[in-house]
Amino acid sequence: MSWSGSRELRAQLQRLWERGRILASLVDDQPLFPLKLSLKGPSSAELAERFEAVRDWIARLRALPHYRVEMREVNHRVLGRNQVPAAVWVDSLAEAVAILGKSRELRRFETLLSLTRQRQPALTAWLARRPLQALELADDWQRLLTVVDWLRDHPRPGVYLRQVDLPGVHTKFLEAHRAVLAELLDLVLPERAVDPTASGVTGFARRYGFLDRPVRIRFRVLDPAIALLGNGADISLDAVNFARLAPPVSRVFITENEVNFLAFPAQPGSLAIFGAGYGFEELARAAWLRDRELHYWGDIDTHGFAILDQLRGFFPAVASLLMDRQTLLDHRGLWSHEARPQRRALTRLDGVEAALYQTLRDDELGHGVRLEQERIGFKRLEAALASLPPAW
Repeated sequence: MSWSGSRELRAQLQRLWERGRILASLVDDQPLFPLKLSLKGPSSAELAERFEAVRDWIARLRALPHYRVEMREVNHRVLGRNQVPAAVWVDSLAEAVAILGKSRELRRFETLLSLTRQRQPALTAWLARRPLQALELADDWQRLLTVVDWLRDHPRPGVYLRQVDLPGVHTKFLEAHRAVLAELLDLVLPERAVDPTASGVTGFARRYGFLDRPVRIRFRVLDPAIALLGNGADISLDAVNFARLAPPVSRVFITENEVNFLAFPAQPGSLAIFGAGYGFEELARAAWLRDRELHYWGDIDTHGFAILDQLRGFFPAVASLLMDRQTLLDHRGLWSHEARPQRRALTRLDGVEAALYQTLRDDELGHGVRLEQERIGFKRLEAALASLPPAW
């Protein structure tokens, strides 16, 4: 028998709960109740063939607590006039949470909503969008509102997160809740208090005017004739001072592997930068790099090409180094496996790079093929460098 019973009816409410719609109905202007549920009942043939079973089903349905069963009269050619269920309704939020056993959660959410309306009414829109996340944050909600209150009163404070001195709020709390705080602050703070160029967890401090620990850029001058803290010295500078550096080099190599960075051979008029993965925003602050010949050396895999694509968003003229099909094929015995390949379109690759990216993305050479840059023979690097035109 596939007629609707308590399990099927409750499942409909459960789906609404999991989508947040039941709690959101407390906040938004779209009332959910009374709510008509989907009902599957006996066909006309089943009514005649299984009359006793139908009577039992109707009795069980009408005995269910917290539901209202709407009946209608049918005139059956064999059985005559009978009353059968036409619809099942849940008339109120209270009835719904009683069916789901969520009365405690409802009370908690009502408390959060009341508190938010008193202190930060603009955030009720967030509660409507994310009511279940709000329940997960219930124990921290007071402190989150305290942080929002403070930043509303002290926009772009110009201090480190460590210096925020609020009851029960510490650095680890702020760092752990940066994502949700960003959503809340964007709803409360005026536009002038938010830097729209900074986003994500890593951009939290800059977005809301906190001081942030400086990003350090690590580099080596590859030309022994250029005196800068000693030949080939491994130097780290914060991004601001790196941007001011403007060394007398014409060519810059960016590599993602630390050993390759440290072992990069001497090159006239050149400098090497340790890239260390995604994120070139701070590197882009060095305007002098735009006047240099840039080469990027990454892994031959989908993520390597994604990093190259991202780098070209800041430096469109950057060339790839040793990221070609022949290099990949010549090192077949050293291939490894890329566990989670990129699948998205990369629009800044040239034709040759895009073709190899598609080959790797579509597993044309095998599943998840990758060649890590440190597995490429050093003589291959020296030959590639020798083929470059002389630096000025």
